[in-house]
Amino acid sequence: MVIINNFDEYKAFEGKEIGVSDWHTITQEQINRFADATIDHQWIHTDPEKAKKEGPFKNTIAHGYLTLSMIPHLWDQIAEVRNIKMLINYGIENLRFGQPVLVDSDVRLKAKLKSITNLRGIAKVVIAATFEIQDNPKPAYTADVVFLYHFND
Repeated sequence: MVIINNFDEYKAFEGKEIGVSDWHTITQEQINRFADATIDHQWIHTDPEKAKKEGPFKNTIAHGYLTLSMIPHLWDQIAEVRNIKMLINYGIENLRFGQPVLVDSDVRLKAKLKSITNLRGIAKVVIAATFEIQDNPKPAYTADVVFLYHFND
């Protein structure tokens, strides 16, 4: 895990890979809980029998938004940004889904610092994120994740 204490230490990573999270297994239970939370019970996600018989992937798949929602958890395994008053998840740009994530797949996040800008004392950080699926050459998605860090003085 990388430890970042201030703007200048963050800036040193610009254009470089910051790190990679641990692998996380996407379970049917996790998919079902996400379906309950978002009221999205489409059978491709929640009905293993129907997905096996009728689905294009012969298995259930994770919701795309479930995989996106994992960014904060996996990011926390890559970097610990200290000396901040507040972190804001500001946005996701240039998102492209490339592969579905089948149930019981292992996934991880790879992060590269695309840019960092000082906006009157607030650091706008753009992370080039790649959501990898183990043993699959094509990622589930790529996106530019935008964080705003309010560093202490």
